[in-house]
Amino acid sequence: MSEKKRNELGVFFHMMYELNKGLRSLALLTTTTENFEIIKDRLERCGYEYILENLKSGYVNIFFGTAECIDVLRKFRKSSLREFSPEEDFILGVLLGYNVQQQCKRYIDRKKVS
Repeated sequence: MSEKKRNELGVFFHMMYELNKGLRSLALLTTTTENFEIIKDRLERCGYEYILENLKSGYVNIFFGTAECIDVLRKFRKSSLREFSPEEDFILGVLLGYNVQQQCKRYIDRKKVS
């Protein structure tokens, strides 16, 4: 196993640890499609929901976490992060545990453009 693959999987397992301990309810990992099979198996064994977004770069975004958080993302009915409205982007940032003050600033900046 390559060092890069090991590092990406290490980040995934750290995110899983935080989910299991209740430190986060939703996570986002960008990784290779090759790693997705390993990640998918672990998520399914642990009972976590996930959404897969294929990227043009050949990588994938994997959103994973509690059923409620994943259900919120599914209700947005978007196939790409680029399609998110400023409000949806704000909600996603908060669900991912990003700094709320920074998310507020990002929301205000995005609303100025739209």
